[in-house]
Amino acid sequence: MTNSKKPEVRIQTSILNSLEKKALVWMALRIPQKINSDHLTVIGFIGALISSAGYILSNLESHFLWLASFGLLVNWYGDSLDGTLARIRNAQRPIYGFFIDHTIDGLTIFVICVGAGLSPYINFAVAMLILAGYLLLSVLTYINTYLKGEFRITYSKLGPTEFRLIVILINTLFIYYPTGNQYFVLSGVVLSLFDVIGIVIAFILFIIYLVNFLIDKNKYAKIDPLKY
Repeated sequence: MTNSKKPEVRIQTSILNSLEKKALVWMALRIPQKINSDHLTVIGFIGALISSAGYILSNLESHFLWLASFGLLVNWYGDSLDGTLARIRNAQRPIYGFFIDHTIDGLTIFVICVGAGLSPYINFAVAMLILAGYLLLSVLTYINTYLKGEFRITYSKLGPTEFRLIVILINTLFIYYPTGNQYFVLSGVVLSLFDVIGIVIAFILFIIYLVNFLIDKNKYAKIDPLKY
């Protein structure tokens, strides 16, 4: 293992990218010097734990979903600002930062999906399906980072920030839009309306993964052709 690493090229073309970048720089410039990127990474993961707790507590009262949404905001703050702060202070640690940031990302989505699956709103299997789709995209991203030096944060104009906002919107629907007796039967499995929404989200993640896999496969086949 080498002890140096060139920073990867970050590909971020999400809908909110321009506005978000300005907001993150503004906040990073105002963070006290005693707070560093590691502190923000911890804050981001605490946000994931808060969100998961909110989902689990929603078994008692639906308004605990506000806690789940608040946890997502805390997660956005820590997860989005840790790298921005390092760049603003010219204190990047490419090897350590890449390892910590993306290891915690995997734990974050795992914790949130488990919490959602333990709520009364989404079937645990559906939550795990969403987790699988997200992790497949993450694996594809990390492979391309290694092979091409490109770290793609955005797929189809959607990035982690947009994903969080979609989940917050769904949480709000859970609170104000009762599912009642709106159930669907799929291959003998009874699913709620929000299970169907979750399956659609997972399906979109799998489609994005498959399309990008095929595109990258063809590119790599040209770069590394058959030898016979």
